[in-house]
Amino acid sequence: MLPNTAGPLAGRVALITGSESGIGRETARAFCRQGAAVVLNGRQPERLEATRQALAAEGYQVAACVADVTDYAACERLVAVAIARFGRLDILIANASISQRAYFADMQPDVFRQVLDSNVYGAVYPLKAALPHLLQAKGSVTFISSISALNGMPSGSAYCAGKAALANLAHTLRLELAGTGVHFGVVHIGFTQNDPDKRVLDAAGRPVPIAHRPPRWQKSQAQVAALILGHVRRRRRRTVISALGRLILVVHSLLPRLGDWVVLTSQRRMRNFYE
Repeated sequence: MLPNTAGPLAGRVALITGSESGIGRETARAFCRQGAAVVLNGRQPERLEATRQALAAEGYQVAACVADVTDYAACERLVAVAIARFGRLDILIANASISQRAYFADMQPDVFRQVLDSNVYGAVYPLKAALPHLLQAKGSVTFISSISALNGMPSGSAYCAGKAALANLAHTLRLELAGTGVHFGVVHIGFTQNDPDKRVLDAAGRPVPIAHRPPRWQKSQAQVAALILGHVRRRRRRTVISALGRLILVVHSLLPRLGDWVVLTSQRRMRNFYE
């Protein structure tokens, strides 16, 4: 397969953090199919290289850089790879993050910080390093958030706090950089099929197994990637993925106590399904 040089994103360069696997990998594939050159990122060299090779074998223009996005110097190297390889940077998708399954009272403080840092600084540092190039290109920035940021989620305190911060960050940046032509948006993802080894931490920082939800309650990674692509192409401010997320958004704005009830009820039903 030859690169899609006539696609709607031909000539554009996208950097997608956390794209060695999962939603990030499928988002990279979706952007490649539209003609973009993509810089892949992750922390596991072997997995990242496997993803790069797979996309390159499909004929796409891809580069890869191992980088921890909570390290600013590593983010500078990541952006440097994009510029050295493709000469420009038009799109940043801040996708990399760590999730949790632990109640606040039980969490070790360093675990809370690790989850929060991954979701906040893991988006801030790549953006800070990339911003001069994005300003030059009048490009696009999208923070990958969650529907749990709209109303909170029991057992997800640090994750929810970090994802909620991204919405206010995007809003502030739209105000500060109004007139520059740079797009800032947030995508709130709902229940999605995950890789079996997705990084989710317990209260002590140990990895925990991923819950397998009924298919009718979740979207595939490719479906979510297509929605992220549409969000970027339309330069939307906010996209909420899932009917539950849209319901939470409306109810939380008008009847916040009812919003809490919706979240708690949905969690009880999920627990009952697995028991």
